[in-house]
Amino acid sequence: MNAQGQPETAGPIPSPHPPGEIERSEERRAGVSRGRDESVPVRPKALVIYLMCGPETPELAQVAVEGGADLVELGFPFSDPLADGPVVRRAAERALAQGMRTDACLQCLAAVRDRLPDTPLVPMTYSSLLEAHGWEQFAADALAAGATSLIVADLPAGDHPDVRRVQLVAPTSTDERLTLAAAHSDGWLYLVTVTGTTGTREELSPALAGLVERARAATELPLYAGFGISTPDHAHAAAELVDGVVVGSRALEVAEDGPAALAGYVASLRQALDAT
Repeated sequence: MNAQGQPETAGPIPSPHPPGEIERSEERRAGVSRGRDESVPVRPKALVIYLMCGPETPELAQVAVEGGADLVELGFPFSDPLADGPVVRRAAERALAQGMRTDACLQCLAAVRDRLPDTPLVPMTYSSLLEAHGWEQFAADALAAGATSLIVADLPAGDHPDVRRVQLVAPTSTDERLTLAAAHSDGWLYLVTVTGTTGTREELSPALAGLVERARAATELPLYAGFGISTPDHAHAAAELVDGVVVGSRALEVAEDGPAALAGYVASLRQALDAT
């Protein structure tokens, strides 16, 4: 606990690319490996696993990290998730049916933090939830519950700059928009590999290489790729270009078969990344 009675954000992180903190910090901007325990060997590529908040999520998050995840995104369900494909939409509908409104999701986040004191945890949601809860209040409550940063999928870079968050860019983003997003992004830049919604694909998007090239020219931040990455082969191919990968839809599908299945799936992704 810190002097304000809030839980501290993540401490030693076994990844070279942790995000920063929600609160402003020159240290955050100066180096994304802030606070890393130098005695812990780093992994060459970061693995991010997305899970929807729900009663089973704390256990699933724990086994994901044990399987090799470096960071966990926690979906706060929304009734009209524009960026999400059918798998995430179904997971959101199921979570809402279980009563996972904002306060319950914050409690879920706190429960995950209790199990994973040293792992970056990043809630991902939509601006309507922050609008309803109060922008500053949501950021403060998420931090108090253990969030390391935020992702607000439909909030353009430059809007509400007081809410520190990881920014998303896509192949359709202009160079001007990409530069703006990079300047405001918290710790790393999220590269959306496809034009469209989340979901599994047969092959890695060919648009990723061009997006990476433009992003490298705009920022020195680590680049993580997500949307459409579902297999170890996808993860390996993406990691040849970027610093980390985000896996969501397929992780949700596998998690339906229980913690052991998720642990095995995450371990297969970890092995693929470590072979890069």
